[in-house]
Formats: sequence, C-alpha cells, structure tokens
Amino acid sequence: MSKQESFNDHGKQIKIDLAIERLIASYDKGGKLMICGNGGSAADCEHIVGELMKGFCLPRSLSSADQDHLVTTCGEDAVFLGKKLQYGLPALSLVSHSSLITAIANDLDADIIFAQQIWGIGKADDILLAISTSGNSRNVVLAAKVARAKRIAVIGLTGEGGGLLAPHCDILIDVPSDDVARIQEMHLPIYHKICQSIEAYYFSS
Repeated sequence: MSKQESFNDHGKQIKIDLAIERLIASYDKGGKLMICGNGGSAADCEHIVGELMKGFCLPRSLSSADQDHLVTTCGEDAVFLGKKLQYGLPALSLVSHSSLITAIANDLDADIIFAQQIWGIGKADDILLAISTSGNSRNVVLAAKVARAKRIAVIGLTGEGGGLLAPHCDILIDVPSDDVARIQEMHLPIYHKICQSIEAYYFSS
C-alpha cells in the first residue's frame, strides 16, 4: 500500500470526523478554536481562521432578526452592515499577535509564545489545533501541554507518527510522510475538509 493510499484509509477519516465532532461540540458550548504553528504551519493557522470567521463555501447571511437589531443600534449604516456582515465561527490564530509574541519572547521565553496566550485566554470549552510537520516544535508541544492543563482538548496535525506532540493530543491526525513540503500539501485538504464540514453543519439550508 502506498503512503497516499494509507493517508486515505478509514482510520484517518475517522480521526478527521472525530475532530469535526469535537469542534462542533465546542462551538455548541460557546467555545473557540485556537491555532498555533511555525513557518508554513503559521500560514496555515491564518488560512484556517479565514475559512471559519466568514463564509467559506456557503453563504452566512444575517437573519432578519439580527438585521432588525442593527437598525436599532447602527443608524444609517444598519442596511449596509446587515447586507455585508456574515456569521463567523470563533477562531483565533496565536501566530498573529506580533507585539505580544515578541514581548513574551523578550521578557519571558520564546518557547512559550503560544503557551502564554493559551494560559491567558483559554477556557475549558475551547479547542487547540496544534500544527507541526515534525510534531517536535517545542513551542507547539508546550502549547499543547498548557492546553491540557486547562482542560482544553488538543487536535494535532502533524507528519507521520506525531513526534513529541503525539502523547499530548486528544486527537492526532498524522499524515504519512516525513517530508515537510509533502506534509504541508496533505494538511491543506484535511483542514479544508474540517472547515467545510463545520460550516455545512451550521449554515446549510
């Protein structure tokens, strides 16, 4: 069996489905998704937030009730906002806060740039999506450890085996490669599938 065939096997699909179910359960309880990673995986964090916080494949237009509410609060801009705003699924990229990240690195330790943010804003109904092609990125592993300490579920997205991150994940989606570029290529359809499925759950007519 080829590695690509292995990637498409039933076991991997079960893990992806479990991640989708866990995220929906989190959103139903008012939780949010926090995402961390380095380099290309940091770009993936931003990408995922872009798919969740606004429409991805489906329209997410405001209800009539919410549009009416805008009329009572937003004055002359109510119609414009009512037509343009979309519903979002709360997601936060932990790689995006440059002033905070550099302050943590300078004042505390660069290895805790994600862990400190999770400690500050994470709560039990949240989810951490920890992305590391090797599974060995220390700042990502420490983020997962702090998340577990706060009773936050951890979904890992890694290369084959999951590395040091694996034992700290509630759900590990490890793709069958040890080549960084190939791992990143395989991560894209996985998180697109996750985002598309969650959006369909909440916004399909």
